[in-house]
Amino acid sequence: MVQLLRARRTARLTLRRFQIDDLDDLALIVGNEDVNRYLYSEPRDMDATTVMLQGLLDQPQETGADNRLCVAVELENEKRVIGEFLLWWTKNEHRQGEMGGSLHPDFHGRGFASEVYADLLDLAFGDFGLHRVVGRCDARNRPSVRSLEKAGMRQEAHFVENEWVKGEWTDEIVMALRKEEWERRR
Repeated sequence: MVQLLRARRTARLTLRRFQIDDLDDLALIVGNEDVNRYLYSEPRDMDATTVMLQGLLDQPQETGADNRLCVAVELENEKRVIGEFLLWWTKNEHRQGEMGGSLHPDFHGRGFASEVYADLLDLAFGDFGLHRVVGRCDARNRPSVRSLEKAGMRQEAHFVENEWVKGEWTDEIVMALRKEEWERRR
């Protein structure tokens, strides 16, 4: 077994485990209508955010058969959590993973999501030995698609009206990267 996450630094961010003191920052993210616009979730109130945070704190911290790496994204110069991201995978012969996340809207458009995704790809391929990682987005959420592209992923699929979400049919974009492609880009 391997420890899932020690705090990691990117150029402007610290990626780390969630802490109990992150409740107020997390509530500002997951309670925001704009954050939830293209997600399956609705904005969470403080009680629901508290339950969510407890679940994040209870996540196993070592690799096993099924893995979830929940990451608090802290803006280095403000010491404030501005995002929550996730990498999950099964440790079987397929070695497939998926990642996604959310940033508070005040921090959109600055390249933070791409920075996080690039680091999660480094973990997925470099530390955890995955073969392939995908990111799935509502096709209307072009900034998320661009963030995954900037992190090195390519569009693999565009499913037309494949899901009924929040009262409407939505398209889905699947971005992907294989370890071999990641190695060539390094």
